[in-house]
Amino acid sequence: MGRVVIITGSASGIGQEAARKFASKGDSVVLGDYNAELGQETALKLQEEGYTTHFVKTDVSNYEDVERLVDEAVTKFGTVDVMVNNAGIGMPTSILETNLENYHKVIDVNQHGVAYGIMLAAQKMKGLNVKGVIINISSVYGYLASPKTFAYHATKGAVNMMTKSAALELAPHGIRVVAVAPGIVDTPILDGYRNAGLIDGMKKKVLGEELTTPEQLADSIYLVSLEEANAMNGNTVMADHGYASFK
Repeated sequence: MGRVVIITGSASGIGQEAARKFASKGDSVVLGDYNAELGQETALKLQEEGYTTHFVKTDVSNYEDVERLVDEAVTKFGTVDVMVNNAGIGMPTSILETNLENYHKVIDVNQHGVAYGIMLAAQKMKGLNVKGVIINISSVYGYLASPKTFAYHATKGAVNMMTKSAALELAPHGIRVVAVAPGIVDTPILDGYRNAGLIDGMKKKVLGEELTTPEQLADSIYLVSLEEANAMNGNTVMADHGYASFK
């Protein structure tokens, strides 16, 4: 298809698999991540596999970093067709045991980082007259509560509403905005649960009792980017193996 795709948080995990998915379909992928070493390594590995990629060191909590990421994508490849705001973190943020540093860090990355990505990609798409797609990675925790993740819940709820608001404002310009909400994704983040023998219990929380793989989530992200999915706009698509369907 030959599109230009920007993916934040793409040095590893879900973002890395999304980068591989888009690249495998013939898209040029610009990877943004705060981890320069791993990001460069990922971009180089994809290039060795025959794909077109470019890496830009990016801290999404910094507006100027995201601006540079978008600008560099356009300088390198001439346009931007798809923006995937994937970068996110999770830190314990209990209400009763307040850690303001953790709270602000989660808000800065998960909420402000997505906001910057929406704003800057939309401005660039409008300026270039591109009928683009902005995809924001939400979570089932934008709908369901869990203990000691106060800030994370706030950010994912914000992602859902920013998606709606942005879609409303950008629709007249032909720019579509969609969120994808994963459930439990089998990444190294779960290693602690795995070592504690808790994975089987986690599997029972999803339909089919199988955790979502990063590759499966990358497939979902790719699917909503397609022209065939153009009726999806302003909504959050659940990619959670039914996690939120029977709680």
